[in-house]
Amino acid sequence: MTAVAATSLEQKNLKTGIYAFMGALAMLGLGYAAVPLYDLFCRVTGFGGTTQVASESEAANAERIGLAAGKTMSIRFDASTARDVPWTFRPTQPTDTVQIGVRDMAIYTTKNNSNVPITGTATFNVEPEHAGAYFNKIQCFCFTEQTLQPGQEVSMPVLYFVDPAMLEDEAMEGVEQITLSYTFHKSLNTNSEPSS
Repeated sequence: MTAVAATSLEQKNLKTGIYAFMGALAMLGLGYAAVPLYDLFCRVTGFGGTTQVASESEAANAERIGLAAGKTMSIRFDASTARDVPWTFRPTQPTDTVQIGVRDMAIYTTKNNSNVPITGTATFNVEPEHAGAYFNKIQCFCFTEQTLQPGQEVSMPVLYFVDPAMLEDEAMEGVEQITLSYTFHKSLNTNSEPSS
């Protein structure tokens, strides 16, 4: 092999190596961005039963429209905990009928049945999944971590409304009930272990 051919081959190999390295960096960046981008997508569209977060002004506007529509919706409340969270977690009322667009409050009670403090984070979704785009939470215990001391019992409110825009969505025709589900998981920041 001549010196010119060897230099040309080295340049091609270097070029290929640079492209492969840049491709690997791009894939690594996409890997890190995938979770926040998917979360953003779900929050904006309600995909997978992800609920929306609303401001007080949005709630007031929805209430004005909802009062004019005069329609109601049954809401069912569901609660569970992961196996490593020794809490009793339940809604105080299993179902409620609300006026679409009007703010309402659901209360969940939670008790730490262990002898150590435990910090939990609640994940949530709604069923049917396409209702997620219309279920708006103004305030929720699920927005922050919750720490319960040994034996402590607390009430956790959720202030929400169902967006009247659902009345114009053909996919929501015939939907008579929306289920709001929460599951508490142990926070990654929890250092203590529950006792048996």
